[in-house]
Amino acid sequence: MTRCLDRMLAVAMVALASAMGAHASPAKETVIHYVTGENTYPFSPAVRAGNTVYLSGQIGADASGLGKDFETQARLAMDNIMSAAKLSGMGPENIAKCTVMLADMKNWDAFNAIYRTYFQAGRFPARSAFGVTGLALGAALEVECIGYVATPANAR
Repeated sequence: MTRCLDRMLAVAMVALASAMGAHASPAKETVIHYVTGENTYPFSPAVRAGNTVYLSGQIGADASGLGKDFETQARLAMDNIMSAAKLSGMGPENIAKCTVMLADMKNWDAFNAIYRTYFQAGRFPARSAFGVTGLALGAALEVECIGYVATPANAR
């Protein structure tokens, strides 16, 4: 009786595997799209891989250089992130995860006050933060994010 059940189970598993193989959809190709923008450094402001968008780290600088104080740099960094998101076809509602690097963790509360103004209350991205010993150009902070878009880059 046990051998009969074992055979029946084996036949059922082969049939199931065969049926799944016959109906399996082909793997979807992941398309990489490099979002371009004005950038003098060797990185893209954003890269789309299928529906996922990786926003490069942004510091608190504009054409005139680094902001004069932490609050100015924090606003500029967030403005720069939102600009990179917009280039990718995203808004703040599409950002799923942010990483914040602070040269001085004493600025944590000041950053949170500014960060909150860029997102709808109750719809904040997941986030992590690190204290660091140095950032590009002597910046006080850097912010990078990951987002999601419904339409892949190749469908645009």
